[in-house]
Parts: sequence; C-alpha cells; structure tokens
Amino acid sequence: MKKIGAVSLLIVTAAGCNPAVLASGDRVNPEVPSWHNRPSGAMSIFAHRALTAPSRAQGEDWERGRPEIDAEHNRVFVGSSDHGFYALRAGDGSTIWRFETVGVVQSEPLYDPELDYVYFGSNDGALYCVRAMSGELVYRYDTGAEVSRKAVRAGETLYFANAADYLFAIDRRSGKPKWQTHRTPALGMEISGHAGPAYDPQSKLVFMAYSDGHVIAYDGRDGSEKWTPVDLSIEAEQNAGEAPRYFDVDTTPIIDDHPQSRVVYVSSYAAGVYALDASSGARVWSNDKALGVTDITLFSEPAHKPNPNGPDKDGPTVPERKVLLASSATTGLQALDPYTGRILWRNKVPEGGVTAPVQVAGAILVGTSRYGIFLMSPRNGRVIDGMDLGSGFAQTPAAFGGRAYVMTNAGTFLGIAIEPPIRIKPKG
Repeated sequence: MKKIGAVSLLIVTAAGCNPAVLASGDRVNPEVPSWHNRPSGAMSIFAHRALTAPSRAQGEDWERGRPEIDAEHNRVFVGSSDHGFYALRAGDGSTIWRFETVGVVQSEPLYDPELDYVYFGSNDGALYCVRAMSGELVYRYDTGAEVSRKAVRAGETLYFANAADYLFAIDRRSGKPKWQTHRTPALGMEISGHAGPAYDPQSKLVFMAYSDGHVIAYDGRDGSEKWTPVDLSIEAEQNAGEAPRYFDVDTTPIIDDHPQSRVVYVSSYAAGVYALDASSGARVWSNDKALGVTDITLFSEPAHKPNPNGPDKDGPTVPERKVLLASSATTGLQALDPYTGRILWRNKVPEGGVTAPVQVAGAILVGTSRYGIFLMSPRNGRVIDGMDLGSGFAQTPAAFGGRAYVMTNAGTFLGIAIEPPIRIKPKG
C-alpha cells in the first residue's frame, strides 16, 4: 500500500457511482479498500462522459491544462488532445459546441464575461478568441510556439506567453498587437511547460518568469522593464555548488500582500520557492528545500465563524489563513508559510507527480497522474477523500462553490460534487 506522508493512500470510487460510470472506458478497481475511519464520502460524481475522441488524440496519454467555469451561464470550457476546444453544460457535461484547432489544446482558457469571449491557447502556436455562445472564431493570434498557460486581462489588454519565452500584450477585442518581449531560452534541457504572466492592478506591472531562470517585472502599458531581472539560476548554482541541470522557472507568479510589502511568489525548479518584493525584485524569503516545483497555488481563507454543525460550533472566530502550496514530482506536495517560507507540512506523493492544488469547499483538490484525485486538508495535508478511475489525472481541476470539473488522462470529463463528510456519533 502506497503512502502519502503518514496518510495511507487508499483509492476509492466515488460515492453514488451509477452503472453508466462503472461501464465507462475508465475502469474502477473494486478490490481496493475504502478509507480508513472514513465516515462517508465527501466526493461524488454528478457528470461523467467520454469527451476526447481517441482516434484524433495526439501525443502522450494525458490531458493537461485546466477547465474554465462560467457560473452565470452554467458553462464549462475545456481543451482536449483531440485538437478540440469544448463548451459544455455544467450540469451534465453535454456538448454545447466544439471548436477545432490545428494542434492539441492543453491550455487553461480565460472567459471574458463583458464580451462573452473565451481566449485559449493551442499547441499549434496560436492564441484563439471565440464567442462563448457559439464557438465562432473572433481572431487567431499566431505566436510560433505552444500556448498552454492562462492569459490575463487588464482593461482592454490581454497578456499571455508561449513556450518560446515570448510575452505578448494585445488588444482583447481585435487581437491587434500592443507590445511583446522575448528572452533567449536557456541552452540545455528544459522541463516541459512554461510560465504565464501575472498582472498587479495596484502597480500596473506584469510579472513573468522564464526558462533561463529569470523573473522580470514589466510596465503593463509599454513592456518596459521595471526591475533589474532576478536570476534564480545563479541561486540554484550557489545552493548546489555546480551549474543546475534545469534552469526553468515555469510557475506562473502569484501576487500577494505580505506584512512587510507586496510580494510575488515564484519557484525555480532547481533553486526552490521565493517571495520577491513586488516593487524591486529584492528577496523577501526563500526556501531551497522545496525543489522540483512545477506549480504553486495560494490557499486563502478569510476569517469566519465556526461551522454551526461542527464540533467547534461554540468556539471563537476562525482567523484568516493563507498557505502557499507547491507541487513537485520529486519532493511532493508541500505547504509553506507565505510570510516566512517555512514548510508547514509535506506529503511525499507517489511517482508520477501531482497537479496544482485547487481550493474548493474549504479544502484542496489535487490530481495525481497515476493514483487518482484527492481531497485534502490545507491545514495538515491529510487526505479527506479520493477516487481512482484507473487512468490518472494530469489536468488541474477547476472549482466553483462545492463543484469541481476535471478530465482524466483517458479523456473522460467529470463533474465532482464536494460535500463535508457526515459526522457519525459513536454507538453507546
């Protein structure tokens, strides 16, 4: 039996699976046991359908990227390795429309509610803009290299990056270019994937990380550099005493308010996780033990009253809590104190790696490429519930309220409901 930290990794099927689920292309293993001391299932499947057309799928056996949820219109947008980009009904996963691209679509889309547009990238090297209602093409912006990270919007400008270390700023309505910048990719081997940009509305700066190990802040209006570029590859070399094998900084920066200043969190594959001052790039803290990180996520929960149905219902107000989560195939899933960089907990994930964690219903949801998808506590990393459909997850889930959406590596689209486990009083 595999272990994640001190928690037994016991794979279970979803509560309430129906015969259609059991007869699908994804297999359910009936021989694995239920969760130890598990009062009830917190996760259940409400939507299940084969989405990817196997005859058109290309590349390795995975689905990457992340869905985008339009809660107001009950739509979910998701790309596929069959070259398609889909608009699905959030209730049952049925298709509203499908848009065909030249390459596989393994990106995270961005929905623009003001224009009812969806922006998404493809491995054919283009950023697409389509009408969310019909899937009609508005424009296609060719970049020359795969686009897999989510674009960000600020006013009338759309910022996005590609795998060749280009950063673009274009008009969101027409696709007309405003400015672009480029760094020469690092010589040698690189980790698959690339970072996306982050935009700070307070400073109007765009933050970007590159495969050569540099992190840079740009003026969002004209693309001029506002920092002296921060070279994390030098940090990796100093820590290891030799030139790192991988220079990559492939994590999209995260902007946050820190007690000392406004900061940007970013991670170098070889050097660890960093908090940089957003105005200057100066180091606020670093942790060189969190290595091999490919995604970072900031879990943030505001101060709130205790659950009226929980054991601490009469207790004091629960204070605000923030946890910086880092996903790594080599050092596992770990939680860091965002104010100090200290590791709070770590789960050594089984071989194959994990997706970026997603906040949902007060917990975090994370997929593993070989061992299913798991609901975990952000407080200590312990597993609350999980399910395994036999094909693993490389796609990061998307969540809204108590619902999450994700696609398995076999191309099966799932809608998952998250409910707190029912507390059962002991007999006697």
